[in-house]
Amino acid sequence: MYQTLNLTREDKLATVTLNRPDVRNAFNETTIAEITRVFRELDDDVSIRAIVLAANGPAFCAGADLNWMKKMAGYTHGENLADAGQLAAMLHAIYACSKPVLAKVQGDCYAGGMGLVAACDIAVSVDAANFCLSEVKLGLIPATISPYVIKAMGENAARRYFITAERFSAAEAQRLGFVHEVVAAEALDAKVAEIVKALCSNSPNAVRQGKRLVQDVAGRAVTPELIAATVEGIAAIRASDEGREGVRSFLEKRKPNWLL
Repeated sequence: MYQTLNLTREDKLATVTLNRPDVRNAFNETTIAEITRVFRELDDDVSIRAIVLAANGPAFCAGADLNWMKKMAGYTHGENLADAGQLAAMLHAIYACSKPVLAKVQGDCYAGGMGLVAACDIAVSVDAANFCLSEVKLGLIPATISPYVIKAMGENAARRYFITAERFSAAEAQRLGFVHEVVAAEALDAKVAEIVKALCSNSPNAVRQGKRLVQDVAGRAVTPELIAATVEGIAAIRASDEGREGVRSFLEKRKPNWLL
């Protein structure tokens, strides 16, 4: 079904694996279209409770494919707008997916690859991975990925790394909040499985709503309108089927029906 990806399903988990190891999983127009499609399809798949974004080979993602960049060099302004719009759609398909998305970073992550990780909800990296926002070395800027990268690493760090193109370590990425966990390579699978288990143990509806809650509330001033929205949010989920079932199962000391 896919030229540049592998998709596997195991029980409630879907794993999307970048599969262009010969070019360090750099993406081109085909990869962008396929990532967009697979995340939209998984968003609609009620059997899937969590998604892992992984990669084959020594690098997670080196950003844009060189041959694709050569092609873009001859684009008109209008063609560049259309092309950048497809990249933006891919990132938003990951960010807006109602299922929690976990980035499994097994190697170096550069440029647009950092956009992929930043669009995910949770990121786990091997300790040997390096990160770099390298666009300015090529006379470019990380514009399309910037909304996600700035949210993930913060404005102050982005101000530095957007304009220096310095490489930084996984430990620094964790310190900045860009990744949540850093582990040795041999511990990566186990750490990802541990987080996936936690995600799949929770109410599917509450996980969806919790993800959306962060996106809706982060960065907003605490106004009467925001307070009213949060009051409505808790009232609505308390009255939902899973909200009622979760409270009943807790009081009755039994497993909720989403674990049966």
